[in-house]
Amino acid sequence: MNTITPSCYPELQTLSTEDLIVRLFDDADYQATHEAMLNHTLQRIEDKKSAQHHADELWIVEHQDVYTLGQAGKPEHILYRTDTPVIQTDRGGQVTWHGQGQLVVYWLFDLHRLNFGVRDLVSHAEQAIIDVVGEYLPDALTVKARRDAPGVYIYNQAGDMLGKIASLGFKIKQGFSYHGIAINLVNDLSAFNAINPCGYAGMPMAKLSSFGQFNQAQMGEFIAKLIKNIAERHAGLVELRPQDTLK
Repeated sequence: MNTITPSCYPELQTLSTEDLIVRLFDDADYQATHEAMLNHTLQRIEDKKSAQHHADELWIVEHQDVYTLGQAGKPEHILYRTDTPVIQTDRGGQVTWHGQGQLVVYWLFDLHRLNFGVRDLVSHAEQAIIDVVGEYLPDALTVKARRDAPGVYIYNQAGDMLGKIASLGFKIKQGFSYHGIAINLVNDLSAFNAINPCGYAGMPMAKLSSFGQFNQAQMGEFIAKLIKNIAERHAGLVELRPQDTLK
C-alpha cells in the first residue's frame, strides 16, 4: 500500500490522537490491505492477553478497482464478469465494488474497551455518514439508514429513494472490529452494473457528486469532517440518537 503524502490532504495531518490513530492509503491493493488489517487485529488480540493495549485506528483508503464478496456472498450476485478482480473476504454482507473516487474507512476498534456492541458500531457508522453527507446535500434531499438493508440512502421530499450512497460491512473477532464503510463520492457508478449491490437486485447506487456542488477538490475536507465525527464518537462525546431509519 502506498501512503498518501501529506501534501495531498494537509488538513488531515493533525487528526491522530493518543487514543485514535488515523492512517491514509491511496491506490491500495485490496488483498494487501485486508492482510494488513487481519494481521493487525490478530496482533492486538494476542497482545491483549498480556495486558498490552494499543490505540484504535482508522484507515482511510482509496482502493484499486475490485469486487469483494462477503462471508455470505453468493456468486450469482455477480451478474457478469469484467476485467476487475473478484476477491472473497471475511467481512459481513454480500458483494460490492471499491475503487478510485470512493472513500473506504476501516474501523480497527477494541469494542470491549469502548463498550460498543455490534449494533452500536453499525449505528455509529451510519450516523457518522448521515451527519457528514447531509452537510453537502441540498435542502430538498435527506439521507437516512434503513432497517431492512444496512447502509445509507438518499431520499427526495416525496420519500422516493434515489440511491444507496454508502455500504457497511464489518468483521468482529474476539471483540475487535475491522473492515468498515464505503462512501461513493466522485466515483464512476457504472462498476455496480455488473453486480447486485450488497445482494439486492436492481438496487440503485448514488454518489455525492451527483447532488449539489461536491467535487474532487472537496475530498480532503469531507475526509476531515468524517474523521472528526468518528473521533468524537470514539471518545464518547456523541451519544447514539434514535436512528434516522425508514422501515
